[in-house]
Amino acid sequence: IDRCYASGFEALTFIQMKLFFLITAFCLSDICLQAQKRMHPEGMHTQKQLNATKSKLDTPPYREAYKQLLSYADSASTHPVHSLADFAVPGYYVDAEGHRTNSRSLQSDAFDAYACALAFSLSGKEQYASDAIRFLNAWSYKNTGYSQADGSLVMAYSGTAMVMAAELLYNTPLWNATDQAQFSKWVSNVYKRACNEIRNRKNNWADWGRFGSLLSASFLNDFAEIEENVRLIKSDLADKIAEDGSMPHETRRGANGIWYTYFSLAPITAACWVVYNATGENLFTWSQNGRSLKKALDYLYSYTLQPESWPWFEKPNRGSPNRWPGNLFEALSNVYDDQNYAAYSKPAQPVSYPVHHFAWTFPTLMKPDLE
Repeated sequence: IDRCYASGFEALTFIQMKLFFLITAFCLSDICLQAQKRMHPEGMHTQKQLNATKSKLDTPPYREAYKQLLSYADSASTHPVHSLADFAVPGYYVDAEGHRTNSRSLQSDAFDAYACALAFSLSGKEQYASDAIRFLNAWSYKNTGYSQADGSLVMAYSGTAMVMAAELLYNTPLWNATDQAQFSKWVSNVYKRACNEIRNRKNNWADWGRFGSLLSASFLNDFAEIEENVRLIKSDLADKIAEDGSMPHETRRGANGIWYTYFSLAPITAACWVVYNATGENLFTWSQNGRSLKKALDYLYSYTLQPESWPWFEKPNRGSPNRWPGNLFEALSNVYDDQNYAAYSKPAQPVSYPVHHFAWTFPTLMKPDLE
């Protein structure tokens, strides 16, 4: 406007003014959108969290947890890739051995990719990035789908680590644009599709679907998908959690009722962490009809300490501080400022969960903190 006046224009017409502001608004919105798209790493680990962890690597328990991570990453350099064109996973209760064998192909590669990417992010050692990229490329160029009864579920809960690794490597020039574009295509066409197929289910399938879908949306800058998954999380909390804090869809699973309760809460809480990182909204304290995640976590904690009192099955399978649900309570002790959670997992520090599914995989090293 000042330039117009300086050029001799005494006034702008209404149409000229409107056009000027429309163009300005469009340019500014585009700048803001591009800024949003550059907000990586995000998802499970923000740059702020990475910086906070780096500042503590010389102090326990972070020092020991970091050494543990580097040990995992160093081992990964010697591991072959196991990518499959068709990730075919039969139902566990139909073909347990086939289920485990094919599941392990993605699980081992995903964990190695994630461990290496996180080691690179904290150490800056380029070899770790190269090792992670090797696993990401192997799957994105070869894998075109999933099949059989448990294909979508195992893809969802094991593939989380692949997307978390990719998010950590998003800005490094070591991962060339062609390969990164191919991985984005794999996320869009294979991984996100598997997650979205199951995110409307009633039990833990939905929880893993939503968590994986959120990770995908964060990586792909799909803000509408982030909003949809937030809506889904809020939509059925009262169905998932009973008044006493039990989870009816999981407690019915016989001897594995405590395990499945954990297996549902792990992705729900991890999804809440991704939402917090992406939007600032705190779903950890969200409640519906008096039912909340904290109530369900406390229920799990109570019977983790006293599994013999579990009312749903005699002599249920029990967890431990150094695996599940130790990783869950280690991760959430700061979120809820709960010293009981911290005390349960502390004897096992550094806690990690390197097999099967990946939500709270390195909770001692990458402990979430809402502040």
